[in-house]
Amino acid sequence: MTASASKTATAKTMSSADLAGNAVIKRRLHEMIRVDHAGESGAVRIYEGQLAVFRAAKPRARIVQDLEHMAEDEEVHLDAFNKVVTEEGVRPTLMNPIWGAAGFAMGAVTALMGEKAAHACTAAVEEVIDEHYQAQVRELDQEGAEPELRDMVEKFRLEEIEHKEKAIAEGAEETPGYPVLSGAIKAACRLAIRVSEKI
Repeated sequence: MTASASKTATAKTMSSADLAGNAVIKRRLHEMIRVDHAGESGAVRIYEGQLAVFRAAKPRARIVQDLEHMAEDEEVHLDAFNKVVTEEGVRPTLMNPIWGAAGFAMGAVTALMGEKAAHACTAAVEEVIDEHYQAQVRELDQEGAEPELRDMVEKFRLEEIEHKEKAIAEGAEETPGYPVLSGAIKAACRLAIRVSEKI
C-alpha cells in the first residue's frame, strides 16, 4: 500500500470512529433530554393534581400560594425542555400520557391526605430530581458537551432544591408514615426515569 493510500485508509477509519462516537453522544443526549422533558411534564401534573384539591377545599390557604409558585417554576422548566425537544429533534417518551395521569393522581391523592403529605410528595420528588440532575451535570462536565444544556440543568436543579427545602420546612417529614410514603414516591420516580430514557 502506498503512503497516500495508507493515509486515505487512516482518514476513513478515523472518520468512521468519529461518526460512531458522535452517534453515541447524540443518543445519550437525546436520552437525557427525553427524560428531563418527561420529568418536568410529570411535575407540572403533580402540582395540577394538588392544586385541584386545595383550591376546591381552601382556595386562600398558604399552601395554595406555595404550590402555585412551585408550579410556575415547573412550567418554566417544561417550556424550556419543550423548546429543546423541538430544536434537537428529540422524540418525547411514549409514556407521557401514562406519566401525566399518574402524576395528577399522585398529586391529588397526597393532597387529599393533607398538607403535610402534599409537602412530603414534593420533598420526595425533588430529592430524586436533584440526584438525577446532579448526575447529568457530572456527565456533561466529563464529556465537555452541551454547555448550555448543562447550565440549564444546573439552574433547574437549584430551583428544585428550593422546592424540597420549602416542603421540609412546611412539615413534610411530620407526615404520618413519612418514610414509607417518601420511599414509595422516590421508587416510582426512579422507575419513571429509567423507563423514560429508553421508551
